[in-house]
Amino acid sequence: MVQFQVDPSIVSSNETSRMAAVRRYDILDTPPDGMFDRVTAIAARRFDVPIAIVSIVDTDRIWFKSHHGVPINQIDREPGLCASAILGDDPYILENAADDVRSLANPLVAGEFGLRFYAAVPLRTLDGHNLGTLCILDKEVRTIDQKQVDDLKDLASIVMDHLELRLSAQRAIATSKMLSKEIDHRVMNSLQFVSSMLTMQGKSPRASQAVTELKDAANRVAAVARVHRHAYAQDVAGDLLASEYLARLCKDISDIISAPVQLVCGNGMISHAFIQPIGLIVNEMVMNAAKHGVAPITVSYHEQAGTAELAVSDLGTGLPKDFDVALSSDGLGMRVVRALAGQIGGELHAVNAEDRQGTRFSVKFPSAPT
Repeated sequence: MVQFQVDPSIVSSNETSRMAAVRRYDILDTPPDGMFDRVTAIAARRFDVPIAIVSIVDTDRIWFKSHHGVPINQIDREPGLCASAILGDDPYILENAADDVRSLANPLVAGEFGLRFYAAVPLRTLDGHNLGTLCILDKEVRTIDQKQVDDLKDLASIVMDHLELRLSAQRAIATSKMLSKEIDHRVMNSLQFVSSMLTMQGKSPRASQAVTELKDAANRVAAVARVHRHAYAQDVAGDLLASEYLARLCKDISDIISAPVQLVCGNGMISHAFIQPIGLIVNEMVMNAAKHGVAPITVSYHEQAGTAELAVSDLGTGLPKDFDVALSSDGLGMRVVRALAGQIGGELHAVNAEDRQGTRFSVKFPSAPT
């Protein structure tokens, strides 16, 4: 678009605050909306005109949220009829633009387009700012009576009611996101507090017989907080990119165990419903590998044909020949992983490396909830 200096005569005295209102409603350059299109179609039929437009006046352009009867979606602000129409609160009427001193020089009137009739009602916000107009146009000279003006005002009110509803919905969503983040923050802090209390209790001489159990409990509570933090590290309510989520989690666990945790990951997505179980499975299996295996520990995640596989491997001495992961119940960690695998419709498997140098635990499950 050609840039130009807007004529001060078509700029309101409160232009700065008016433009702030335009930005607040966040309507510029949004996709077509059936509601606005229905209003312009009704206006064109009601007044038997070929063109009806819902316009928003920007700093240097007039953008059309809906444009019935014309193929363009914006024009320069200067000179523009809508830019003049928003300067007042009353309807802006040109019954014969060719004879009206306000529009003689307008290129839509003097040029090839041949505009003759123009009627517009400002789209006025609750706090008194004109965002743009609902306008009707014709190439023929026309008259318009007060009842028709009132009808045009009512249609403009419908447009503003929808804009106000849209703004209220946006504010409600923003408030909901803020409250959700605050709740997430408090949940995480509470989990970390419980973990700290269990850790301190585990250091007490009177709890010497239960030190290991208390430390394990503290670690698991901390793991829940850790998974929770990484799941909501970004403002995303849906699925997460597996590589980003698991990379953050592996880096955190690596710092805790002071050993490298490598990640091998495809480009799959982790379903929102699986985020927490998968995070806890990774935590349990990596912690177990850190206890019994040899670094580096490798976490892998891949998807193929609707099935995902999450695996953790190490370079330890391997599993006993008679080890059966389905029957093993010696450790709480193994039972936790089996339970978590069941939550996502998966099953836990364990194998030795071919040279018996290391162990690989894996969970295969549907990549999306069934």
